[in-house]
Amino acid sequence: MKMTFRWYGEGHDPIPLQYIKQIPGMTGIMGTLNYKAAGEVWEKDEIKELIEGVNAADLECEIIESVNVHEDIKLGLDTRDEYIENYKITLENLSEFGVKVVVYNFMPVFDWLRTELAHVNDDGSTCLYYDHAEIEGMTPQDIVNKTAEESGGLTLPGWEPERMARLDEVMELYQNMTVEKLRENWKYFLDAIVPTCEKVGIKMACHPDDPAWDLFGIPRAYKSRDDIDAIVGLNESDANSLCLCAGSLGSNPDNDVPEIFREFGKRGKIAAAHVRNVKYLGYKKFKEAAHWAADGELDMAAIVEALYDYAPDVYVRPDHGRMIWGEEGRPGYPLYDRALGAQYLLGLWDGIDQQRKKEAGN
Repeated sequence: MKMTFRWYGEGHDPIPLQYIKQIPGMTGIMGTLNYKAAGEVWEKDEIKELIEGVNAADLECEIIESVNVHEDIKLGLDTRDEYIENYKITLENLSEFGVKVVVYNFMPVFDWLRTELAHVNDDGSTCLYYDHAEIEGMTPQDIVNKTAEESGGLTLPGWEPERMARLDEVMELYQNMTVEKLRENWKYFLDAIVPTCEKVGIKMACHPDDPAWDLFGIPRAYKSRDDIDAIVGLNESDANSLCLCAGSLGSNPDNDVPEIFREFGKRGKIAAAHVRNVKYLGYKKFKEAAHWAADGELDMAAIVEALYDYAPDVYVRPDHGRMIWGEEGRPGYPLYDRALGAQYLLGLWDGIDQQRKKEAGN
């Protein structure tokens, strides 16, 4: 397991790389060029600056997040081929600097969505929070405005201003979308980029829908075990891989998250994992919990054990987190609580490792 940390880049992330390096067991970051719009080519000089800066802090940058897929690709519009060609150029450019995995998603319109970015817990910490009943009383523009107001002036992944500027137009284009059509468009995208991935040695690791249900009447196609099986079947190449997110899948209590990790780990399809916890508060209502299993609902030890047994070399990061100890910053991406989460996950890993050695007589 390679323990990593999401970082948004110099000038875009309030957390210095030096602080990330000080977290015991931290090997690298899941990097991004936070200012790049979906569909734009990531140029070599931009990638070089990012990765050399990370390496200078004695951290790796072998995995990249948020090379966002343009909505025209998801919609299957005639303009998609231009954006797919740009995506292929970006993959080639990333590979020149040692990138091995690219995390992406195929979520229509919105990426992850919450109704509160700073929900106050009983202990005074704050966390990300979701209540579907509130969503049903809001328009898409309402939630965009609320998210912008609560983000503290920092851009959130999937909520980039240039993306949200087309909201009404894009929502209208999705009105007749079905899961089947969305998967057809997904397959078209994968079939087009996989030859490039195979040539340059990059795996595409797709992130689940968050939360794990449809939003505003628009279908989503990565919500359950059966959805994952369908995605894996869209293209049989090893380059078509997964970034399993425990919290995203775990937002729906019907999902057996440890079993999903076990199954697709056995099948060799996990290239990356976001490992976090959630606390259920009612029907389609939850909050982000501490990584410690007892603070939420997920069996964190079973999830880590699945990775230990079936995907031991995977890139892992503690995901989201509470704002604690007076910290201020990008909602969901604090330093302190994610650092605690990393230590908890590494402790689970070490405990499993020691138990397996005892069982083997070592």
